[in-house]
Amino acid sequence: MLKTTPLNAVHRAAGARMVDFGGWDMPVHYGSQIEEHHAVRRDAGMFDVSHMQVVDVEGDGARAFLRYALANNVDKLKAPGKALYSCMLNDAGGVVDDLIVYFFREDLFRLVVNAGTADNDIAWIEALAAKQGAKVAIAPRRDRAMIAVQGPEARARFWNAFPQLRSASEPLAPFNGAIAGHIMIARTGYTGEDGFEAVFPAERAAEAWNALVAAGVRPCGLGARDTLRLEAGMNLYGQDMDERVSPLDAGLSWTVDLKSPRDFVGKGALEANGQRAEFLGLLLQESGGVLRGHQKIHADRGEGEVTSGTFSPTLSRSIALARLPRGTTPGDTVRVQVRDKALAAKVVKPPFVRNGRILVDVKNP
Repeated sequence: MLKTTPLNAVHRAAGARMVDFGGWDMPVHYGSQIEEHHAVRRDAGMFDVSHMQVVDVEGDGARAFLRYALANNVDKLKAPGKALYSCMLNDAGGVVDDLIVYFFREDLFRLVVNAGTADNDIAWIEALAAKQGAKVAIAPRRDRAMIAVQGPEARARFWNAFPQLRSASEPLAPFNGAIAGHIMIARTGYTGEDGFEAVFPAERAAEAWNALVAAGVRPCGLGARDTLRLEAGMNLYGQDMDERVSPLDAGLSWTVDLKSPRDFVGKGALEANGQRAEFLGLLLQESGGVLRGHQKIHADRGEGEVTSGTFSPTLSRSIALARLPRGTTPGDTVRVQVRDKALAAKVVKPPFVRNGRILVDVKNP
């Protein structure tokens, strides 16, 4: 039986097309994926992301434990509410999951991990804490629902729906969060647009969703979320990286702190292996196909592979993220095997689109 979020009945009442997404019954769209995509780029849209797992790490040893558990350094988190994007690695340097960690108190850090890896993540964290003898309690929170409100008008519409939360959320800089009573608001997202991700008590999820609809926020499904994140150059776990892939080969070296003397899980493997591939974007130059995951790439320096691909509604062009041979650079031309054709694609540096702005030259990329 598929798992359901607290908003499942709301989606079905709105006529959403529901799909099995990693064991969850989730909306893929509410009629037009393209219109939902454009709503986020031009105005405000929202996503039910309650399938994501909130995990509180509590106790006096929370910082010391996460300092070892994560590849990024939680010592960067000094001000309450500050957030950090990081990977959690295995001993071989592969990515167990990518996540966001929020610092609220020295005895309270909050993780938000991916839905499909949540059970494995929790087991991994618990086993690591036990092995380290860490003075922490690991508390998965399934009593919460999360709604992502994204777009250039997202914050204004959020405040129209929840004027009582404005004082807590208006001062937030990007990648910061706040707790207001039983609600957490974070200025984060997965679309390349401004907005909030808000965590509500599960029993208030439908009320919150309907308030946002009344404020003019368009419900959006996972289809638009994927095209938006790919345009924004954001990785998807299970496609762009997994337990077999180093973050250094997935364009995530900026999330790995190898400079500080601290040890962390996977550090030795990263130092021993180094970076072995380039992770860059592709812009299809020919008609006759769409870039998709697992397509083979023929480059001057060797073979590569598309990790994520789609048709970009903003660019009206097929785009992709790809793992390419070392030494491949933006401006190079490669050929992607699309069915029985080897189509030309230009290598570009992602992101393709951020904050409504096209960042690659579609005519002369």
